[in-house]
Amino acid sequence: MKKPLLLTLLIATSFCLGFAFKTSITKPAETAPKKVTGIGGIFFKCKDPKKLKEWYSTNLGLNTNQYGCVFEWYQGADSTKKGFTQWSPFKETTKYFEPSTKDFMINYRVENLEALVKELKKNNVTIVDTLQAYDYGKFIHILDLEGNNLELWEANDVEYEKMGKQMGSKTTK
Repeated sequence: MKKPLLLTLLIATSFCLGFAFKTSITKPAETAPKKVTGIGGIFFKCKDPKKLKEWYSTNLGLNTNQYGCVFEWYQGADSTKKGFTQWSPFKETTKYFEPSTKDFMINYRVENLEALVKELKKNNVTIVDTLQAYDYGKFIHILDLEGNNLELWEANDVEYEKMGKQMGSKTTK
């Protein structure tokens, strides 16, 4: 009676030790890097950006500044960290959205922009310009399948908030 119990215990122990050994020498599976984590901004063309900002301020309560409005929110992945989304009307003659001929551009918040750009190049995505780095984040523009110019932003929200405070801008919450 003791032999079967001892044999079962020995098999179970060797299985557990084998599993523990395999786990300790096996690299964890690489996870795909996050790509888009949120909307960083909405940019659109209009006839008179100044009047339109005033209208949105008066009628919808947006705290506008020279660039438009900044929405402040807390990040889902870490609710102790702030995030920001920029809303900006541009003069209808702007060249900023080129080579797209559309009247809007969306800015997407991303993680690890440099790794994402490498992946996009492998997938033959049209990269419009070169990566630009500022205190408040890194940027690059790409075209989607229909020729929409998209701005990708690896945000540094701490520096972005500092910049807004230095400008005397208030966010819309």
